[in-house]
Amino acid sequence: MPNPFRTGMRRSRAPEPATLVIFGVTGDLSRRKLLSAVFGLWQDGLLGSAFNIVGVGRQAMTDEQFRDYALEALRTSKETDAVQPGSLEKFRELLYYEHGDFAGDEVYDRVGQQLDEAENAHGGRKNAVFYLSTPPSLFEPISAGLGRLGLQDETEGWRRIIIEKPFGTTLETARHLNDAIHSVWDESQVYRIDHYLGKETVQNLMAIRFGNAIFEPVWNRGYVDHVQITAAEDLGLEGRAGYYEEAGIIRDMLQNHLMQLFTLVAMEPPVAFDEGAIRDEKVKVLRAVKPIPAEAVKFSAVRGQYGPGTLAGERVPGYQEEPGVAQDSSTPTFVAIKLEIENWRWQGVPFYIRTGKRLPKKVTEIAVVFKRPPLGLFPGGLERNVLAFRIQPDEGVSLKFSSKTPGQENQLREVTMDFRYDAFGAGLESPYSRLVLDAMLGDATLFPREDEVDHAWQLVMGMLGAWEDQAAPQRDAPFDAPFPNYAAGSWGPEAADELIGPDRRWRRL
Repeated sequence: MPNPFRTGMRRSRAPEPATLVIFGVTGDLSRRKLLSAVFGLWQDGLLGSAFNIVGVGRQAMTDEQFRDYALEALRTSKETDAVQPGSLEKFRELLYYEHGDFAGDEVYDRVGQQLDEAENAHGGRKNAVFYLSTPPSLFEPISAGLGRLGLQDETEGWRRIIIEKPFGTTLETARHLNDAIHSVWDESQVYRIDHYLGKETVQNLMAIRFGNAIFEPVWNRGYVDHVQITAAEDLGLEGRAGYYEEAGIIRDMLQNHLMQLFTLVAMEPPVAFDEGAIRDEKVKVLRAVKPIPAEAVKFSAVRGQYGPGTLAGERVPGYQEEPGVAQDSSTPTFVAIKLEIENWRWQGVPFYIRTGKRLPKKVTEIAVVFKRPPLGLFPGGLERNVLAFRIQPDEGVSLKFSSKTPGQENQLREVTMDFRYDAFGAGLESPYSRLVLDAMLGDATLFPREDEVDHAWQLVMGMLGAWEDQAAPQRDAPFDAPFPNYAAGSWGPEAADELIGPDRRWRRL
């Protein structure tokens, strides 16, 4: 019997013939995720036969060596779809490689020659996407190098550039990077990628909210008590101490991923389901958030750093004991904040956002918590209804409500209606697959715009300023305590429970 959930599922979008140029192709992101995402698109027939990949790196390799490297990456990556017979051999023929110094012109000249050679195979067009899968310090030099050789010019085909996160490390550096990028590229050519927006369940948030008449009427201050957004990681640094000591949890997770989820929950219905309308509404949310200046951070945010603890039955070290971390490090690995939106829909409804490392499990969830009924007709206290979106793992949606138990008494019990995404009978597409394809199609809906990035940085600068100017936690601050202030394997510092208040509690995940 066919699966009824799969009725109507189809893939119909295919871009024009093009070349995908991946800078930093031998890096970790490309090896683990990007190559397999592109291979999945090609194997599904979404990229057509007139498509090729030019990998660019600083490591000297021939085309054949790169092809061997790429196929080995596909075979070993957990992200690679089931390989059809003969697919790898055919995909191998589409791969080319260039290497050189990103500060010079030679490597960009050779990339330009690759685009010229692809012209006949691509029907006379020189369409190209340049994906910057490199350390952030190389974004500006690579953009400038492409500009010096005129590779951003769209006279003979469209040209687009995809830039990985983090986009800047402060508001000032983000604005500088935007200025540098715009000196070469028009904003319509720039795609700032955040893979959270490529997740199927994140997009489903908009579909469920705007595609069902039962949700939108109660999606406001009249019915919603508060909203919780949680992104928990059970892992520690995994050898990334150098990066994490500089970034910390705010730059690594809060400013980008969680701000994206926040805007999608809080946005107004767009006038159309297109990139301009949706991005406009997301920016309106950020503009309406009540600012948190440095002097108010101690009342609206909690920071934490994990100490030694037990996770999955094993003893794990504290952050300051991790290789490469200073023994007196004040880098936060946990943050919880309270945001308030000063607009008609959300006035008085707090949004609580938390994220941290070495928490009990890896889980990302958005929970819309509704108000209690105004009159208690039944014995006992009534729990609040909750609509929860599970972003990862076990992707799906659940609705918690109260129901009468069998018997003579009017006793209520919490029950849950649960929908899991695997009911569709198909594996979830890699978020990178969705986003790369959208960029090649010229659809920027799921990519943050310049003003959105700017406003997101403005919201977190108070925290960065307050905490980095005074690195050590202060005992006189309501939610601050000396580091480490939570054990690995716990749900963060006790102050996070104080932040959410006496009448509310964080969801047990």
